[in-house]
Amino acid sequence: MTTAELVAMSLPYLRRYARAVTGDQTGGDAYVAATLEALLANAPQLSKASDTKVELFRIFSKIWNSLSVNHAQEAAAATPGEARLRQLTPLPRQAFLLVSLENFSEEEGARILGVDRSAFRDLLDSAGRELAEDIATDVLIIEDEPLIALDFEALVESLGHRVLGVARTRDEAVKLAAGRRPGLILADIQLADGSSGLDAVNDLLMKAEVPVVFITAYPERFLTGERPEPAFLIAKPFRPNHAAAVISQALFFERNARPRRRAVA
Repeated sequence: MTTAELVAMSLPYLRRYARAVTGDQTGGDAYVAATLEALLANAPQLSKASDTKVELFRIFSKIWNSLSVNHAQEAAAATPGEARLRQLTPLPRQAFLLVSLENFSEEEGARILGVDRSAFRDLLDSAGRELAEDIATDVLIIEDEPLIALDFEALVESLGHRVLGVARTRDEAVKLAAGRRPGLILADIQLADGSSGLDAVNDLLMKAEVPVVFITAYPERFLTGERPEPAFLIAKPFRPNHAAAVISQALFFERNARPRRRAVA
């Protein structure tokens, strides 16, 4: 397999990670492009997919962590809660994402961030303590498969959030959100009655801006580089650690986003 083919296999995962680190599709893709340029300039000999993925993430992390502007942004927090969340960037949050979202081993994560294994474990511990603080909210789950809905309910509650309700269809989702605004939406893209979770979310976002995590059995269909595409995806069957990381990231970036104009009904 050629180097280009090995890189192509890892590229969707690097784009997902870059988006989680930067909180933005455009910004994340710009860092990915810089990573590819650096890789081509160095022309390393890569023979395995696992080695290629680690090397791509290592170069990305080196570029991201070398720019002081990324560190400076973290210092300008408005509240104590936001300050604690922003302290997860750059290293503790990256360590958390590398293990929980991208399924790297501790050894691989340490190589990517350029630290020893003990230091990497310290970063993971720090992220775990800080990430769950100050982000509890009401969660609306839009999922038509009862067992999966129950699993998500249990996961959401274990993270300290409250389940506003579970909707099986687009209409049910709109009705549930009418009485109380959710702080986060978990939405399956394809619902049993033929309605779309995407349409349900669009209906809800006409009322107010809410962070959204989409659930799908086919994530590759939505991580194509074309726009628009979901910023946060959970693939079925989901891993609890992975799902927890995505949920926390969606809430993290919503808390730290600049205020946006809300649509009027």
